[in-house]
Amino acid sequence: MGSDMAGNISEININKSSSPEMIRRVAIASCIGSTVEWYDFFIYATAAALVFNKLFFPQFDPLVGSLVALGTYAAGFIARPIGGLVFGYIGDRLGRKKALVTTLLIVGIATFVIGLMPTYATIGIAAPIILICIRMLHGFGIGGEQGNAILLACEHAPAARRGFYGSLVQIGAPAGVVLPLAIFALLTATISDEAFGDWGWRVPFLLSIVLIGIGLYIRLHLSESPLFASAHEKKQTRLPMMAMLRKNTRDILLGWGAKLCESSIFSIYAVMISAYAVSRGIPKSVMTSSILVAILVELVSLPIFGALSDRIGRRKVYILGAAVTILLAFPVFGLVYYNQQGLIWIGLVGALAVGHSAMYAPQAAFFAELFPVTIRATGVALVQQFGALIATIVGFSSGWLLKVGEGAPWLLAGFVAFTGIVTIISVLAMRETAPALQEQADPALRTATEKSL
Repeated sequence: MGSDMAGNISEININKSSSPEMIRRVAIASCIGSTVEWYDFFIYATAAALVFNKLFFPQFDPLVGSLVALGTYAAGFIARPIGGLVFGYIGDRLGRKKALVTTLLIVGIATFVIGLMPTYATIGIAAPIILICIRMLHGFGIGGEQGNAILLACEHAPAARRGFYGSLVQIGAPAGVVLPLAIFALLTATISDEAFGDWGWRVPFLLSIVLIGIGLYIRLHLSESPLFASAHEKKQTRLPMMAMLRKNTRDILLGWGAKLCESSIFSIYAVMISAYAVSRGIPKSVMTSSILVAILVELVSLPIFGALSDRIGRRKVYILGAAVTILLAFPVFGLVYYNQQGLIWIGLVGALAVGHSAMYAPQAAFFAELFPVTIRATGVALVQQFGALIATIVGFSSGWLLKVGEGAPWLLAGFVAFTGIVTIISVLAMRETAPALQEQADPALRTATEKSL
């Protein structure tokens, strides 16, 4: 506890050097930059579902081609942990800002290149091979983006408001889902199917260059994290990974458990439930609009839950989200099973904008505060990216429970509830990291903090 206390006091002192203007700039930049990179990541998934089977995998049966196209999307998730470790090391050794500028360029250039790519009809088998390689670059860049963006925001923010500012970075993921859906919806509504298959699908990829330019301009004008700069001057950890595994193995394992429910339910509620609903005869438009409404509401609820975690603690808010997930698992699937089309959006708002949001919002500050500054980028990458990979694989694999249940969703709903239980147990075993609550729990820390201010 002594080292943790000293670390918190030093972070409070260093945070005083970040001006309100710089904190606001970092928060806006982190939110926009994260949105841009998730836009690039999810735009691929939308195009893969709509046209990539015909353009890059025409040698397959249409259904098989669609599955292969979506399989290339999954390749990005495999590359994310690798990118997380590489840029976690760069973030700990060279700085959060350098890592973020590099990841933005990697993801942005890769996305723009997809918009210029020749298809299978032009260059044959080379087209899908290049596409898969680009997809791996997407995942590699996103893996390094998330952790360093979180740290730049949290380490500039006042200690008492890290939960709020960290949650602004998390807005990037749902915003990155909404933008591609909106652009593709506009294109499919205004041009013919033939034009869309010929050139229209390229437009969202080419437009990304504008977003990348904006994000790059903003990031280049940010200052480095004051916490990193101070720690870098005093001491460096040569091998952050080895130090992490030696001192923080428990935090990593518990972090994966905390990540299980949050990541797996996003895959299930944002993707899988739509396919299940269509198989039950519910129009795809109903599910698309319901999911869109839920994600839009989540954009608002994320900073609310982030700020709440500063007041009552990361663990309480996180457990609230997992508990809501457990309570809503059977009702949400029941709305689909019993074809209650007018109420599905309400269930998804509860599942995503409350259940998922209450876990995802405090997660940024919660995971960052688990680790010392000198190995923090590596620690966050290990928890976030490997935890997301495990949870996503588990989430998508759970679809077989629908077949076991002979079309009834109750086994899958039970699985969702089970992930919530695992997450609650994991979070209960983790230490509270919110500075306000740490000070209440330890009088010595409270006295030192008051003196430092």
